[in-house]
Amino acid sequence: MSAPVILWFRNDLRLADHPALQAALATGAPVLPLYVQDTQDRWALGAASRWWLHHSLAALTADLRARGADLLLRRGAAAEILPALAAEVGADIVFTGAPTEPAERARDRAVAEALQADGRALRRVRTTLLFPPETLRNRSGKPFAVYTPFAKACLAQPDPPPPSPAPKAIPHARRPAGDTLESWNLLPHQPDWAGGMRATWTPGEAGATARLAAFAGARAARYGSDRDRPDRDGTSMLSPHLHFGEVSPAQVWHATGRGQPVFIRELLWREFCHHLLWHHPTMPDAPLRAAFAAMPWRDDPAGLRAWQRGRTGIPLVDAGMRQLWEIGWMHNRVRMLVGSFLVKHLLLPWQEGERWFWDTLVDADLGNNAGGWQWIAGCGADAAPYFRVFNPVLQGRKFDPDGAYVRRWVPELARLDTRFIHAPWDAPASVLAEAGITLGRSYPHPIVDLMAGRDRALAAFATLPKG
Repeated sequence: MSAPVILWFRNDLRLADHPALQAALATGAPVLPLYVQDTQDRWALGAASRWWLHHSLAALTADLRARGADLLLRRGAAAEILPALAAEVGADIVFTGAPTEPAERARDRAVAEALQADGRALRRVRTTLLFPPETLRNRSGKPFAVYTPFAKACLAQPDPPPPSPAPKAIPHARRPAGDTLESWNLLPHQPDWAGGMRATWTPGEAGATARLAAFAGARAARYGSDRDRPDRDGTSMLSPHLHFGEVSPAQVWHATGRGQPVFIRELLWREFCHHLLWHHPTMPDAPLRAAFAAMPWRDDPAGLRAWQRGRTGIPLVDAGMRQLWEIGWMHNRVRMLVGSFLVKHLLLPWQEGERWFWDTLVDADLGNNAGGWQWIAGCGADAAPYFRVFNPVLQGRKFDPDGAYVRRWVPELARLDTRFIHAPWDAPASVLAEAGITLGRSYPHPIVDLMAGRDRALAAFATLPKG
């Protein structure tokens, strides 16, 4: 029997349309599937992502076993595990994806060097993006810094190849001893905390396939009109499946097609964020626009805590933050709104919001998370103008006109007259009483006056160096 090859899974936990798996199978050698939990990273997975990873790995294990293979789990430094495992099983080649995250790229270099020292090789294959982030350039030969020309450059490329099906069988190499998934303790110690996530999501390739099938077609056709309405089921909710690679972006592209340009632009925004991360590895920590390093942020632990727990007294903000806590996900329009409220109305650093989202989102993606927060704060590439401050009352009246989204996630306001659902402080005492609401007791007073917070933010931004 020929020497085995190792397939090192990363954020590509699927079997269909998996170029690294296809490359491993093309060798004709037995394949040893492997997942390494390497915790030597400042951006180690947050709590919600660990919950997702547990169930996604369980699903991948079952899918592999159905094809005659099995998943080996090892925990520790990948640069130590991969060379030792290759020597143990006699593998000369390790196939893997090509992540864009700075720590993952550094890990790849260390693994490649360690394997090469033993006469072995690491083969990296793109598994999570449509386009190589290192190759797309603007007309000046530089990385893109603005989304629209980046998207045009992507759309000028040929369509990605049609997705390949999952293999029916995988010739499996001898599997040495490994960890059990339960020993990694990825699940929360308080099981009730994950109840909303369990009711909402099905991690794994089958769940991703079902989610894509449910969205493609009529819902995708309505995406342009429904995507900004948090009170409607108008978005794909594919983001965690894409982040963990349970579905490939090519599968999404072909299921929706160029005929859905608004949705395709969202898929390309994900590509843009990873393009930025590739070329600006400090993006998760430092503003891309250097002048913003001098921003006079406030220190307000109580305000930050109120925002995190959905107790700001601003209904649409609180609804979004409670949705996040309950199901590990938040509607995109509301993400922009709660981000703007934190950074501008409360004048708190965007990195605080980034860290909270990292811990609580099931789709916590380093490129998207950092890119989104920098866009909101006005300090990133192609960023929203710093003077754009979302008014949560006006946003609520426009995108949640009947208050259905607020009523669902802020049940103490459920009986409030629609005229006041987004600004309960404007309601007459009799209307509040009829709805069973006592401001300051059953629902908090606003922690900041919206107009005063806006003025304070604009004054702070005006202090930054020009240019």
